[in-house]
Amino acid sequence: MVTARRTPAMLLGVLLLAACGRSADMEGGPGAGGVAADSTEVAGQRARSPGAMLAYEHDVGITLADAEVLTRAGDVRAACTAARFGACTVLGAWEQGGAQRSASLRMRIVPEGVEPLVALASAGGDIGSRNTRAEDLAVAVRDNAVAQDRLRRELQRLGEFQARSDLSVADMIALSERIATAEAEQERVEQESAQQRRRIDTELLTIRFQPPHGQRGRGEIGRAVREFGATLATGTAWTIRAAAFLIPVLIVVGLCTFAVRRLRRRRRSV
Repeated sequence: MVTARRTPAMLLGVLLLAACGRSADMEGGPGAGGVAADSTEVAGQRARSPGAMLAYEHDVGITLADAEVLTRAGDVRAACTAARFGACTVLGAWEQGGAQRSASLRMRIVPEGVEPLVALASAGGDIGSRNTRAEDLAVAVRDNAVAQDRLRRELQRLGEFQARSDLSVADMIALSERIATAEAEQERVEQESAQQRRRIDTELLTIRFQPPHGQRGRGEIGRAVREFGATLATGTAWTIRAAAFLIPVLIVVGLCTFAVRRLRRRRRSV
């Protein structure tokens, strides 16, 4: 009887201990700091701190001859898909053909493959712009590891308590609900840890291809010349519609003007 009376109190104590552990882990809170730098500074920082928890993102703008834009984008995409410079995944691709060609690729690649892929993309062209950003994930990774450890210990304690043979039905239900909640939270934390590891082990690379400004200007002129007939037809159609719209208005205005003038003449004659 004494053991049976203590069981709810022990269960309550276990659940409260788990809640206290969770709140203590949350006091630090997840955190991350962002650091923007050029590619030279970031590469140097990586060399000095090989164990740093940094997630890199690169944005590169490349100017190529108009005829080479789409071909080069296809070559870079094929090199990434074939893992020519290391593990690489194409996250997004965009292309625009016609007179004003342009393209962009968004990829996630291993650090050692960034520079070779940029070199392939810019061969025979110019790097018009480049921006590199590093986000420090050290605090977020630490908090995630603490949360995983706390959940493992909590599930171990709950499992030991669940193995008792003197639990009531209500206690078993409460324990099962808490275990299910802890397991779901553990799965979420593990997924977040995997995503953080992926961001640290690989780098996000966005490459944008476009022709020189002069070629883009000539392309706009050529496009305007080719669309001259369609533009003329559209303007003519809108002019006809405007005339059809204005004719009733002009008739009403004319009638009103005639009525006002006639009324003034009558007043003058009187």
